[in-house]
Amino acid sequence: MKILFVCTGNTCRSPMSEAIARKIAIERGLTDIEAASAGTSAHDGAPASDGALLVGMERNMDLSSHRAQTLTRDLVRDSDLILVMGPHHLERVEALGGGDHAYLLAEYASRGTDIRPISDPIGAELDVYRATADELEQEIRRVFERIAAERAPGKS
Repeated sequence: MKILFVCTGNTCRSPMSEAIARKIAIERGLTDIEAASAGTSAHDGAPASDGALLVGMERNMDLSSHRAQTLTRDLVRDSDLILVMGPHHLERVEALGGGDHAYLLAEYASRGTDIRPISDPIGAELDVYRATADELEQEIRRVFERIAAERAPGKS
């Protein structure tokens, strides 16, 4: 299963989400889950933001090799599940043909009961990046719980 995380610049929220998802997949032994990220307005090749890099280091996640990529129709097509940070990201994914497998991250994690965006920490203090990473980790753990429940034997 390929999960694609989408934000605006692909330097903060979505690369942190990608790294968190990889960490959780390893923790759970889910070798069939692949995480990637992209941005609706990414500057291709840009590194993760300093705040994302530092918070990643604090959490034993190495974002130093991350390079931003622009969301494309191919990325949308090749992803099984697309989780976005805000409504405008969802609109872009839908415009690229991914409306049937794209959701706001919090909405998917909560099975539709929590429809809110994940705020962008770009340019903020490190504490804001930490709070964003905490929120992302909480939501992505809930995503993995949902995936596990849907994969459970006897579940249709």
